Amino acid sequence: MRFVFGLFMVLHGLVHLLYLAHSARYFQLTPGLAWPDGSWVFSRLLGDGIARSLAIIALALAAIGFVAGGVGVFAAQAWWRPAVVGAATLSLLIYILFWNGRMQNLSGQGAIALVINTAILLAVLVFRWPNV
Repeated sequence: MRFVFGLFMVLHGLVHLLYLAHSARYFQLTPGLAWPDGSWVFSRLLGDGIARSLAIIALALAAIGFVAGGVGVFAAQAWWRPAVVGAATLSLLIYILFWNGRMQNLSGQGAIALVINTAILLAVLVFRWPNV
């Protein structure tokens, strides 16, 4: 089970790189998805260009945290837990703060990530799973 959890953390981190590439406008995850443009926090204050730059930096940090946490799980290192908790918390903040405030296309704006990150935090912090 440890291998599966570690692999899931690495893959979850790599999905953040897809959103990073989307934010950098290398490609669109889905046609018409403008995320993180229109962020209810950053776009209104700083503009869409700066919001995209902030999203790119934050997504890179979350990806690094998840991949590092997954590697820590594989290697049975004690530091995997803070890495995963930090990455999941950052990821939750990313998808909440960069949401456009509308209820359309929630899956493209990270609603699934909110569910996954919440489950990760519950598993790791509340249930202390996996026992590595």
